[in-house]
Amino acid sequence: MNEAELIEGCVSGNPRAQKQLYDMFSGRMMGVCLRYCKSEEEAQDALQEGFVKVFTKIKEFKMDGSFEGWIRRIMVNTSLDLIRKHKKHAFHSDVDELQYMLSDNEMISGKLAAEELLRVLSTLPDGYRIVFNMFAIEGYSHKEIANELGISENTSKSQYSRARAYLRDCIEKLETRAIKREED
Repeated sequence: MNEAELIEGCVSGNPRAQKQLYDMFSGRMMGVCLRYCKSEEEAQDALQEGFVKVFTKIKEFKMDGSFEGWIRRIMVNTSLDLIRKHKKHAFHSDVDELQYMLSDNEMISGKLAAEELLRVLSTLPDGYRIVFNMFAIEGYSHKEIANELGISENTSKSQYSRARAYLRDCIEKLETRAIKREED
């Protein structure tokens, strides 16, 4: 089935089409959920809830944009909803909690395996991780993030800046350890 036929099958409630759609997108969407959630179990919950929403709202898809992008947005929003349920104060971190600051032109660099990067991302405090994912990976603006999460734009910018600094520090430590292992 092509994408349009698959969507049509899901709209009509065809279980075979639903399974095929799930199989086609679940791996990539699990990656999206893992970036937001603290654990694999939480990400799995977000993925399952997200696909329930996909199947119940598929009639609303207008066929005029990216279907994968539409599904991705549902997964991001579902992940955020789960985090909000479990973490009422995810965005109220103490200013002294992390004293990492990067200049605007500094970039996180280095060669890390995807698993290592996901592990590092999962160590971020919730607010930092969510804002970093939304801004750096999903492409939301700070204004959109602020509206979506009910925080100020400045809080979004601050959380993003602190997340970058924290990630940079973690990545440098991992790279230093890798270099030392190679030398030994």
